[in-house]
Amino acid sequence: MTVQRWDSPDVVEGQKLRFQKGDVIFGRRRAYQKKVALAEFDGICSAHALVLRAREDYVSPEFLPVFLSSDYFLDRAIAISVGSLSPTVNWRDLKVQEFDLPPLDEQKRIADLLWAVERHRVNTLSSEMEVSGAKSLMLAERLASGAEERGWPLEPVSELVTSGPTNGKSARANDEQRGVPTLSISAVRDGGVRGGDSVKWIEVDPDSVSSFRLQPSDFLVVRGNGNRSLTGRGGLVKGDLPVGCIYPDLLIRLRFNPDRMLPAFAAEQWNSAAVHASLLENAKSTNGIWKINGKDIKSHQLVVPPLKDQVRILEETASFDEALDALRTEVSALEALRTAFLSEIFGGN
Repeated sequence: MTVQRWDSPDVVEGQKLRFQKGDVIFGRRRAYQKKVALAEFDGICSAHALVLRAREDYVSPEFLPVFLSSDYFLDRAIAISVGSLSPTVNWRDLKVQEFDLPPLDEQKRIADLLWAVERHRVNTLSSEMEVSGAKSLMLAERLASGAEERGWPLEPVSELVTSGPTNGKSARANDEQRGVPTLSISAVRDGGVRGGDSVKWIEVDPDSVSSFRLQPSDFLVVRGNGNRSLTGRGGLVKGDLPVGCIYPDLLIRLRFNPDRMLPAFAAEQWNSAAVHASLLENAKSTNGIWKINGKDIKSHQLVVPPLKDQVRILEETASFDEALDALRTEVSALEALRTAFLSEIFGGN
């Protein structure tokens, strides 16, 4: 619920709004993205936001960002948004909305509770970033020392796979779970491929897409994304997907030869900072989408240790992954707790 990222003032194009420490910034464009943050410093922001300041005779400054983060407020903001491509909340419509709020003393008690949860969540996220950074540093050191001191070769991906790179198959999705399960690109995260909300369904002949069915140890690469840093990221399929699940055209599949490179080791190396940065050198932007292609992936080079060394490095990364899983579980629990508190307080609507 606080501003976590910022840049120099010249990055903000067009009209700008000034905010002060203690103001709340609300992203009024595409309110369904639920962008609400307390400013802990003075600055400027895009006019696509609203800068809101508490009237302390009605609302506690500590309570205002809690209230604005609730579904009680955000559902109303979404409902009054205008426009189809970029629904936007206009101040003239928002300022006349009325909400039932707790008494000021109750607002402070609620804010203290929610901010305690939020601070804990932010601290846990910070710990997660530190562990992730330590893991990346360890992996980079192992790869560099192996290549320099032990002669581990650099080889193109084309020499390390039995299949691919192969683009997926896309078709119009439906909301009734008809046809064949497939994935959105959001399924690729944290070095894995996850189903859940990233699974959607398309109506196609199952036999016509049989070659796109995913198997455990398949490796999927994000071919295109509006966020350059997400382009080229990869995830390993571990089998927890719907039966017959395929993948879309914005993902590329690789099947690594386990006699040359263990798929799990490929996934760890692929997403390491230096290796990913090397792949991103080939990314090109088209209509705001950063893309790589099969040719880029074929020529992409990876360090190839002996299999026994790959296993040893994976054992080291596993200890970091165990800590990361625990931290991510804690973050999820804190987010669920915050949601439950807000729902209890505001009724969730």
